[in-house]
Amino acid sequence: GASAIAMSATQRLASSLGPRAARTRLAASRRLLSSQAPSSSGDTGKRYPVLRIGTYGQDLVRDPLFNKGTAFTMPGRDRLGIRGLLPPKIMSMDAQLELELANIRKLSDPLMKNLAMQDLQDRNETLFHRLLIDHITELAPVVYTPTVGKVCQHFGDNFRRGRGMYFSSRDKGEMAAMTYNWKAKDIQIVVVTDGSRILGLGDLGCNGMGIPIGKIALYVAGGGFDPRHALPVTLDLGTNNQKLLDDPLYIGARHPRLPDDEYFEIVDEFLAAVKDKWPKCLVQFEDFSTRHAVPLLDKYRSELLCFNDDIQGTGSVVLAGLINALKIQGTRPQDARIVFYGAGSAAVGCAETIVAMLKGLGVSELDAYDQFYMLDSKGLLTADRPDVEEMMRKAPHKLPFLRADVKRGDQVRLLDVIRQAQPHVLMGLSGNPGAFGEAEVRAMHAANPKPVICALSNPTAKAECSAENAYRWTGGDAIFASGSPFAPVKLAGRTLTPGQGNNMLVFPGVGRGAFLASAREVTDTMFIDAASCLAAMVEENDLDRGLLYPPLNNLLGISSELAAKTMDNAIRSGQSSMQHPGYEGLRDYVKANAWTAPHRE
Repeated sequence: GASAIAMSATQRLASSLGPRAARTRLAASRRLLSSQAPSSSGDTGKRYPVLRIGTYGQDLVRDPLFNKGTAFTMPGRDRLGIRGLLPPKIMSMDAQLELELANIRKLSDPLMKNLAMQDLQDRNETLFHRLLIDHITELAPVVYTPTVGKVCQHFGDNFRRGRGMYFSSRDKGEMAAMTYNWKAKDIQIVVVTDGSRILGLGDLGCNGMGIPIGKIALYVAGGGFDPRHALPVTLDLGTNNQKLLDDPLYIGARHPRLPDDEYFEIVDEFLAAVKDKWPKCLVQFEDFSTRHAVPLLDKYRSELLCFNDDIQGTGSVVLAGLINALKIQGTRPQDARIVFYGAGSAAVGCAETIVAMLKGLGVSELDAYDQFYMLDSKGLLTADRPDVEEMMRKAPHKLPFLRADVKRGDQVRLLDVIRQAQPHVLMGLSGNPGAFGEAEVRAMHAANPKPVICALSNPTAKAECSAENAYRWTGGDAIFASGSPFAPVKLAGRTLTPGQGNNMLVFPGVGRGAFLASAREVTDTMFIDAASCLAAMVEENDLDRGLLYPPLNNLLGISSELAAKTMDNAIRSGQSSMQHPGYEGLRDYVKANAWTAPHRE
């Protein structure tokens, strides 16, 4: 082609010059030819701006952000100095996708599939995300729950190359400078964990980095963020996991977790550094222990664009499922009695989101809280429990749910509550597998012909109840949802499909919308609006089949709608100074600014 002829002429000219002049002329030629290169996507016809890169030759084919594998054309290989560095066959993106998917499907172990996906991401980010977008239903459980739990448990054993950033206690006083070690100038989304409460697995320390990495993958594939502007982070401030402290091969800081005063001082320094370097970025807190998650959110939600997905995202997705479950059940939200088994930050976040929805329906705050029965590891939350004073100091988020009409809650167990309260809904966020046994599920069925049972703890092994047991013990009458996916269940000639109330249905869209609107704060009403929007996406015929959530296969479309809804909320509530272009205008704006893993031929 013309570009190959031009490059050959440039190379002949360069050979007659000195080394320094040759490098200068060759670089100039590359820049000129790059600016004249075709910039349309081969499969959609959409034209993209010229993508200018700073790497050539071997550095290019080793850079996962820009490497296209065997998709580079011969003129492109000449232009970029990579002729001979790749096999001669030119394979389209579709062909590469087919090959990668076939290789992943050959593997039976989900952890091995995750490692195969990691390997692909380390070679070709665009191909990785295109594969995830096109096969999100199949691959989301591989890159996130439930497989990500095992990924974190073996993170140090399988560590291959750095992805994201690590800030530790030994970096105190250096964090602002450290942000400049990340070459991307424009970071739009940061997902940060301290590894203290990874899913239902507890304190995994530095190994918890698998969570931010998995979340970022979903922010890209589900939310339309560009991976060049996304950053997973682990704050390694020690671990109280004795097994890790005793392991000489543990990759994190081998010391106990810092006391609260030192802990908050370092977190403050980290967040100040992020805000200084990337002032417009969104920060998502992930898998922080309750004792730190709640005060961090309370302090920073009005100081920088941030939210806690365990508290707010979980609340939103649970509310969406509850809206549809009560519709199927035929119960008004104002009349529903709801039992929560688990009283950590995620459980209280869900309950508070439901309370806010009830207040919006005209229910008084006192009556709204009175619809809840919440149990922690010591029993039902009641005003006369012996540990109330300790609760006031260490877990004040529980206080609104203390009941005064029940005595000695520390002696009241889940089965007692179900039998006495006759609830419509049973929510599990305890991380206690099997907590919803046959007696509890049958008692729920006795209280309601269509009991709503939500076993939301992750990963699947930590769920309070399996879908099969919930259906079997209720004769198929249960309306069931879980945090991690369960397979459909065949019972008495029927196929029952469990709902999956996974946060991935909410956080990519709300996060994207808040960022695009340049919102000053991610408010609770944004998550309530997102829940209503998500619930409305379920078709009536799917509700008739007991489905609570829209199908995951169009996650990017779901997130786009939630992003537009979030932007609408931000503008109307005054959290954004952006002029409202109309709802259709917001939808168009979200779609126009979404990164969808294009291959620029």
